[in-house]
Amino acid sequence: MGVLPSLAMTPIVETRHGRVAGFRERDLTVFLGIPYARSTRGRRRWHPPEPPEPWSGVRPAREFGAAAPQSPGLMARLLGADGEPQSEECLFVNLWTPGSDDRRRPVLVWIHGGGFTLGSGAWPVYDGGALARRGDAVVVSLNYRLGALGYLGPPGVRAEAGGGLGNFGLLDQIAALEWVRDHANAFGGDADRVTLFGSSAGAMSVATLLAVPRAKGLFHRAILQSGAARNVHGPEAARRVARSFAQELGLESDDPALARSAPTQRVLEAQHRAAERLAASLPALAYQSAVDGEVLPRHPLDAVEAGEAARVPLLIGTNLDEWRYFGLSDPRARQLDEEGLLRRCRRNLPGSDACDRVHADRIVETYRDAMAERGDASPSSIWFAIESDRWFRYPATQLAQCHRGAVYAYLFTWASPALGGQLGACHSLEVPFVFGHTRGDIGRRFAGEDPEAALLSERMQDAWLSFARDGVPVAEGLPPWPVYRSPERTTMLLGREPRPAAAPMEVERAIWETLAPESALRPSRG
Repeated sequence: MGVLPSLAMTPIVETRHGRVAGFRERDLTVFLGIPYARSTRGRRRWHPPEPPEPWSGVRPAREFGAAAPQSPGLMARLLGADGEPQSEECLFVNLWTPGSDDRRRPVLVWIHGGGFTLGSGAWPVYDGGALARRGDAVVVSLNYRLGALGYLGPPGVRAEAGGGLGNFGLLDQIAALEWVRDHANAFGGDADRVTLFGSSAGAMSVATLLAVPRAKGLFHRAILQSGAARNVHGPEAARRVARSFAQELGLESDDPALARSAPTQRVLEAQHRAAERLAASLPALAYQSAVDGEVLPRHPLDAVEAGEAARVPLLIGTNLDEWRYFGLSDPRARQLDEEGLLRRCRRNLPGSDACDRVHADRIVETYRDAMAERGDASPSSIWFAIESDRWFRYPATQLAQCHRGAVYAYLFTWASPALGGQLGACHSLEVPFVFGHTRGDIGRRFAGEDPEAALLSERMQDAWLSFARDGVPVAEGLPPWPVYRSPERTTMLLGREPRPAAAPMEVERAIWETLAPESALRPSRG
């Protein structure tokens, strides 16, 4: 494999399945929409990914492939990603490289977020050009199956597959990483220096892959942005979601052919109805990976704590105001009074401790006292802080604490001036900083196009690239970044004046240690 010498002026690369032709973009070569697996339509729906069929001639790789089937969402609109084509033929990778040569550059593989029901590697905010150019690195993005098509199988399909629990989206990610292993060197990368990174559900996927035996050796460092190792189902929860989905789809028999022949739009509608039906009682996202004893033998936290990923250094962090993003679709959250705050928290955090102290009341009191010292303890601010920590920061610190290898932690604190400042340092805000897109349409819409944002973006890009090269985040303008360990819990604060801090907001973090795990896992309800 490699560049064809006779066509050296044209960016054409030989892959295991055929030749692909990209295009030049200034000083980079870009390849879009390369299939890493076959279509999952028809009989391949709810089936493990298969290698793509070889092709003859030169396949154009100048346009993104279709996204996985999904319904429109707030994140897509905010990040300017509305209207992309969708299909069950969606398993593609995209690649940005300074050159398809023998330079052996670090490779960064991006897994997009979107709650396992939304997103694609083609969103403009994930364009890897700026990152590849800045760090002389190869950047790869990928699509994977989403929602019911990616993370469950109706009962008849499961029986046909020997009882499997439907980790098809996870299997897609593994197949994409195997494609990277087999082809990175042909595109100017180093297959032995692959960094897996992602945000939100993408970071949750990265954490899950730390525990997947088949993924061992496919990546060598991992960056987890606002996602950790909590979002997996146990076997019974996965079967419960599958049963609910099958009922909503109207499957009156377990015939796999009926499930596979249902129109895609009907699948999406049933997927939504099943998630709505389960929302009040299921303590997790409806569609996510499941412990199945095979692809995912046990819970990722257990695997990490046992040292199974000890050789993979981690860079892990969250954003200070994660939940303010979700507040955009919850306007009443911004008008909460004390009674409303307690009512919400008591629904989400039921139960009491051994001394009969109500969990929700203790947590609200703890946050109120801690936040009053920092100057903002309004009921709405307390609500956003509690949900940010419950869903994102506390799980991240759990994973950091469990990991047996090197860990570097961050807290992204840069507050966006967009939308009148109501976003703060919200969920996904760090993504345009990492990819170098704080200017232009994305910057105006989400990051506010603040001139200082570009400087922080450069520092973060350099730190991420340094970690991908050497396993240590180093950047000009950032102080030395210590490893994360207890009891210091040193965390880099990434804001207008980046600095390391010992155990930031430790009082709030520690209160979660006093709750039973199931109490902190309940779905958030307004």
